[in-house]
Amino acid sequence: MATEAQQAVQYAPTLAFIYRRFRDVEQQEETAAEEVEDFQPIDKLQQLGINAGKAAGTLSVSQLLQLVTLRPASCFTGDIKKAKEGGVHTCECVLMRTKKSLAEIKGLSDAKIEKMVEAARKCVPNYGWQTGSSVEKQRAREIVRINFGAQHINDLLGGGLESKAITEMFGEYRTGKTQLCHTLCVTTQMPLETGGGAGKVAYIDTEGTFRPERIHSIAARFGLDAEAVLDNVCHARAYTHEQQMELIQSVAAMMAEEPFKLLIVDSITANLRVDFSGRGELAERQQRLGQMMSRLRKISEEFNVAVLVTNQVMSDPSGGAMFVVDPKKPLGGHVMAHASTIRLSLRKGKGEQRVMKVVDSPNLPEGEASYQISSEGIVDYKD
Repeated sequence: MATEAQQAVQYAPTLAFIYRRFRDVEQQEETAAEEVEDFQPIDKLQQLGINAGKAAGTLSVSQLLQLVTLRPASCFTGDIKKAKEGGVHTCECVLMRTKKSLAEIKGLSDAKIEKMVEAARKCVPNYGWQTGSSVEKQRAREIVRINFGAQHINDLLGGGLESKAITEMFGEYRTGKTQLCHTLCVTTQMPLETGGGAGKVAYIDTEGTFRPERIHSIAARFGLDAEAVLDNVCHARAYTHEQQMELIQSVAAMMAEEPFKLLIVDSITANLRVDFSGRGELAERQQRLGQMMSRLRKISEEFNVAVLVTNQVMSDPSGGAMFVVDPKKPLGGHVMAHASTIRLSLRKGKGEQRVMKVVDSPNLPEGEASYQISSEGIVDYKD
């Protein structure tokens, strides 16, 4: 009989081969994880469930067909077209919307919706339960932080404006809300290695304060071609809260086709403040605001974009306002407070100084940073 040592020598090549194969598989899985797209186009449902095209992940076409039994390709192609017309452009969006809202899309029956949802679950790699370490790795791989143009602000916010989150900035007039938006229109287009987002910007303007000429001077500061920068900013003017909601819903179609990294709404409450008046319409106003913020949150996670909303303030009518240093509070109440991921308060300081304060954040400590408005956008404050 062979000794244990002889057996070890005999099987060493086989064990080495198995180890190499195991290591290769691990490397392939890590590479596949790194190459995951920001979102999965809804057209992939047709590839997976119908046309027997290239399957995603580790599932073969035959396995996918066993999991999802769909109608002929020609019929399903029409269903996908109807879904796009109804504002559904990605597999993530199929999972983010309720079946009730999907049923409101003309031409989609309950049976078709069930099949589309089941197919979408197979397309989205991060659907369902994950370990905390997996979430940490995913965030490290996907989250982008965009330079504000002022290092003190970047340090305050852990690197800059965060993607997959809604950042709310509120403050009175002349605190630099719109100027911060203009600066971010430029820095978002810079390369990732220089603190940019390497993507386009969508700008919903409800107050009529977007000024292309400001982009010229800010772009010159960062050594960028102003005309190219302006070509990568998609601007839309919203005059009513209804038009504002339509623009928020339609921006997904652009993001499904082109690489966007920032969505700005300046400001989120201006139209609502005018279109609804008095306490009698307060409940409806808050409901509309909640719907807008919910859609913005889903867009941020669906396309891995940063969402920046500015908010107006009002004087605090409560009796305790006289004991507060700054008796102004943001519009929107608890609906706005709960819907925003990060809340930033802006206020005037001495002279040209402006102060940004972290009011609420899931991961940032409370703190302040000083900045000032210059002809080249937002810069660090200098005494």
